[in-house]
Amino acid sequence: MRRRGIVWVVQITELTIERWPDVLSLMGRTPGICVREADSAERVAAYLRRNPGMSFVAVDGGRVVGCAMCGHDGRRGCLHHVVVELAHRRGGIATALVSRCLDRLEEEGILKCHLDVLVTNEEGKAFWANRGWKRRDDVVKFSLIRSANPNA
Repeated sequence: MRRRGIVWVVQITELTIERWPDVLSLMGRTPGICVREADSAERVAAYLRRNPGMSFVAVDGGRVVGCAMCGHDGRRGCLHHVVVELAHRRGGIATALVSRCLDRLEEEGILKCHLDVLVTNEEGKAFWANRGWKRRDDVVKFSLIRSANPNA
């Protein structure tokens, strides 16, 4: 990966639950990323078991600097927590992570993928739009939380 003359030796590997604390740390220091109760190690481990080999991290010098979680329901794919450390942005890391995810979905016969971006995350919305992802105005997302915790 390259950025303005800087070359990073970034390795992209499958996300394992052992790396999850590093990913949570990255998410916690990244604007526009929301950590929820569903991001517990237990829930993420279950997600990774249900979607083996579909989520990836970027590692630079042993440190997690990027993540893309991916899964599917058998029909459509979904990306979650696509994040790259601020200092490592604009070097193609997110594109490489997402490409790996989309390749894995295609191997499963899944050719359409969705993702959510917080309405306040202007940088995120621009990132996806600049890469050909289409903003949907024809659907409205509804959620039901079966917990007293609104951050479930």
